[in-house]
Amino acid sequence: MPSHFNSFSSSSLRTPVLVLGLLSALVLAGCGSTSRRVSYEPEEFDSTTTHTRNYAATEGQTCEAARRALLSQGYMVTAANADLVTGRKSFQPAAEVHVEVEFRVVCAREGGKGGKQSTVAFATALQDRYGIKKVNNSASVGVGAFGSLSLPFAGSDDAMVKVASETLTDERFYDRFFTLMDRFLEGGGADAPPDMPAEAPTAPSLPSSSPAPAISFPVAPSPNRG
Repeated sequence: MPSHFNSFSSSSLRTPVLVLGLLSALVLAGCGSTSRRVSYEPEEFDSTTTHTRNYAATEGQTCEAARRALLSQGYMVTAANADLVTGRKSFQPAAEVHVEVEFRVVCAREGGKGGKQSTVAFATALQDRYGIKKVNNSASVGVGAFGSLSLPFAGSDDAMVKVASETLTDERFYDRFFTLMDRFLEGGGADAPPDMPAEAPTAPSLPSSSPAPAISFPVAPSPNRG
């Protein structure tokens, strides 16, 4: 039988097999994408008080009070200006669990009645959880003409990776923060302009399923008024 006939028959047989393989891959990819859909049904958009408060002050005064409130609780301020303040704080609830909370406050001017200045403060806290993940490393040994051989008896390294990230929605958490902001506004110490934005710290990487730490904003005592 001629050689060109053999090459034609083998190539013609491979074509349908490749087509079937591509179709199977597309079907599997489609099934995988549908299984990863996220449901947003709990997001009802029915409350406008959890993350917001109104203050009879300017944007600069409101954000300055937010900056001082975060600083008083050990947050490292990563940005601060007349309409935005962000801060970050680290927690270690367990030996192999690391939690970081990033707090963000946006100050926007409101139309006040009778010419009075009014500002609305939007506060959001994002919580990132990290945990330890063990990574196994295999050793390679040279075997002469056969090249290298990977052996399974190597050690393992611990790496910190992010395992969860969520926006905090507890109303009591934000109530405590806004109450602390009230204290700084009432004390009249929020008139100074905020500092220039600071350089954000580098966050480590880590995994875990431990519960998030309890975060509180104790109310600062009112300053003595002469």
